[in-house]
Amino acid sequence: MRSTLRVVRVLAGLVLLAPACSKQDTTPQGTPPTAEGTAAPETPLTPLAQAREKAQAFATLPANFDSAENPWTQAKAELGRALYYETRMSKGQDIACNSCHQLDRFGVDGNPTSPGFKKQLGGRNSPTVFNAAGHLAQFWDGRAKDVEEQAKGPVLNPVEMAMPDGDAVVAILKTIPGYTEAFAKAFPGEADPITYDNMARAIGVFERRLTTPSRWDAFLGGKDDALTAAELAGFVTFNDTGCMSCHNGALVGGNSYQKLGAVNPWPGLTDKGRAEITKNPEDTFFFKVPSLRNVTRTAPYFQDGSVTELTKVVGLMAHHQLGRELEPAQVASIVAWLGSLEGTVAADYVARPEPMPSGPDTPGPVLD
Repeated sequence: MRSTLRVVRVLAGLVLLAPACSKQDTTPQGTPPTAEGTAAPETPLTPLAQAREKAQAFATLPANFDSAENPWTQAKAELGRALYYETRMSKGQDIACNSCHQLDRFGVDGNPTSPGFKKQLGGRNSPTVFNAAGHLAQFWDGRAKDVEEQAKGPVLNPVEMAMPDGDAVVAILKTIPGYTEAFAKAFPGEADPITYDNMARAIGVFERRLTTPSRWDAFLGGKDDALTAAELAGFVTFNDTGCMSCHNGALVGGNSYQKLGAVNPWPGLTDKGRAEITKNPEDTFFFKVPSLRNVTRTAPYFQDGSVTELTKVVGLMAHHQLGRELEPAQVASIVAWLGSLEGTVAADYVARPEPMPSGPDTPGPVLD
């Protein structure tokens, strides 16, 4: 009995001691005391730490945007590069894909809208082809699902390359001996490999590796000194302004449609954008959000190529899309970060190939 009482007393003593133990001061030595119930002030994040925290909505650029439906092969890519520079697929034999999407100028031609057959001007700015294969769709209004489908459009557009139909394109390619061999090598086992669809597949395969990794990718990959202090601060400003709500992911855009003039109406806008394709009035003034990759090198801007200064673009977008008025210093800060998105494509991959000689039956240009 006495042993039992002794055990009970010991247990009771431990219970009484427990609250005291739980209140034991565990504050690290040298930490300033704080008032009861008041948290110690947080140490402000460094610019690097802020940038790392805000970068979670972004991703490094893939090495390629290869498609399971159109597998990449060296032969197909080499054919695609030749076709990308091929002017004989245009009615006047003076325009190629590279005319409007110049691979030595970051995939653009620098014009508000591009000249086509008989110098006719298109209605919209020619966007860069670099990294375009990663977009959710092609063209400003998203009317083509991928780069393969996009490659077919300009060739038959009467304002652009102006060929009457796909059969006319195939007929010309079949008169050029070099293409007979190149198509057979790119599409082995096909009885008739020179087709309009295969032309587009080859160009698509070539374009799917026009990716431009930059210092921004090095930063996202963990290289803390990949960006300058000004660029880090610019990225933080970009995010705090709200720009990343549309410009995010690996391409910093290219993955959604947004209304131009979402908060404040865009003055003088007549192009109805995606509504012309969907026939849905709710899509009026909606356009594909462009990727900001290489944006410092792809002026002029917007679907009509109406603005040439990137600083003006940033201010306009903040006002019309976000309802914010930026100070010049904020605009300059954002533009500083945008410079870190400038990347390159391997020079040998985009080098202009020697044109394949015409055959005896290859027709000349049609000028009317």
